[in-house]
Amino acid sequence: MKKRVYEDGCATAHALDLVGERWALLVMRELLLGPKRFSDLRASLPGISANVLTQRLQDLEAVSIVRHRTLPPPAASSVYELTEWGQESEELFRVIGKWAARSPLHDPKSPLSVASVVMSMRTMFSRARAGRLSGSLGFRFGREEFRAVIDKGTFSIARGEATGAGVVVTGNQNALAGALYGGAPLKTLEKSGALVAKGDRALFERYLTFFPLPEKAPGRDAVG
Repeated sequence: MKKRVYEDGCATAHALDLVGERWALLVMRELLLGPKRFSDLRASLPGISANVLTQRLQDLEAVSIVRHRTLPPPAASSVYELTEWGQESEELFRVIGKWAARSPLHDPKSPLSVASVVMSMRTMFSRARAGRLSGSLGFRFGREEFRAVIDKGTFSIARGEATGAGVVVTGNQNALAGALYGGAPLKTLEKSGALVAKGDRALFERYLTFFPLPEKAPGRDAVG
């Protein structure tokens, strides 16, 4: 089937020509943190079929947003990654994510992929709440590891070794999201085994307060 386009000169319309197909943006989201194998993409997007994922990757390759390559030995794995231009879309995800989080219909307790949780922290970090605090945190979600660094109002989190950070948090990414955005008590998550924090516990407890969600927009029944 021939892909439909808007035939509209507006750059926003062209953006939808590029990434408006179902699943396209979510495939890009999963690649924002680095290359992934086809099987890893499917695992992080459980609702997508192999055929649809193949088609979306082909579509994104055709418009120079994604590229397919083979890693050098000893890995020698076939992976997909964002091009340099594709990586520039991170700012788009931050803006859309913060805007959509204001929706009265958005439920922050819904399941999230690892990439979603990490990107949400990049998006929602509050410099005002962090103040002049400095410290590092390591996160382990299954086979994936990340290192977060807070330094006097700046924040970064990327793939990296968790060992050696001031506190290392191991567990389920949705449990972390529950503590960050859903008000889930850390003690309850630790008691259930969903999260384990080793090291500077006080740093982690403060860290959990640095990611406020934006105020919800008025619902349709709100009185004007």
